[in-house]
Amino acid sequence: MSPTRLEPAIIRDLGRAEYEPVFAAMRAFTDARDTATPDELWIVEHPPVFTLGLGADRSHVLAAHDVPVVQTDRGGEVTFHGPGQVVIYLLMDLRRNKPGGKLYARQFVNKIEQAIIEVLAAYNLNGERKAGAPGIYIAAGERKGAKIAALGLKVRGNGCTYHGVSLNVAMDLAPFSWINPCGYSGLATVDMRSMGVDVALADVQQALARELASQLATIALEPTE
Repeated sequence: MSPTRLEPAIIRDLGRAEYEPVFAAMRAFTDARDTATPDELWIVEHPPVFTLGLGADRSHVLAAHDVPVVQTDRGGEVTFHGPGQVVIYLLMDLRRNKPGGKLYARQFVNKIEQAIIEVLAAYNLNGERKAGAPGIYIAAGERKGAKIAALGLKVRGNGCTYHGVSLNVAMDLAPFSWINPCGYSGLATVDMRSMGVDVALADVQQALARELASQLATIALEPTE
C-alpha cells in the first residue's frame, strides 16, 4: 500500500532556553491545541539539567553536583541535557497520521530513531537501535554500544505528544558519569565530536529537524484485514 503524505510539522528554533519554562510551554501548547492545530517541532539548546521520567529512580542520580534535577511527565529514566546537544521536542497529534486511528507509539518511536540514524549516516557515523532500550547507539568500532542519542516522550490519551529527542554533538560529557544514563549503570555516552565529527551545532539541529519532519510526514499505512 502506498504511503499517505501529511503536512510537515512547523519547525521553531527556540535558541538556548532554560528547561522548565520550555517544559511548561509544551504542556500549555498541548492543553490548548485542537484537531486543526498544526504539529510543531521545537529546536532548543538547554543549559545543564538532569531530567527524570515518570518512573525514574532518583538513586540513578549518583551525584548531581550543582546541576538542577527536574521531575517531568515523560517516559524513561534520568538523562542529561546541556550545551552542545541538539534537543527537539515533538508536539504531534498521532491521530492524524493513520486514517481510522492513531499512529502507534512504537511506529512513532521507530521513525524518530530512523531520523537520527539517517542524520548520523550523513556524517559517516553508524547508529543502531537496541531492543528494549530506546535511543541510538554506536554500531561499530571501539565505541560500539555507546549511546549518542536519547528519547523520552509523553503520549496523552488523545494521541497528542510532547517531549522528544536529544542528540549529542559537542558536549561536556562529564555529567553523564554523574548518573546512570537512562537507568543503566556504566552506560558509555559519546557525542559526535568524540566520534571524530567536528560540526556546528546549528547544522545538526537543522538537519535533524528536517529529517524528523520528513519521516513523520510520510506514514506507511498498515494493511487492514
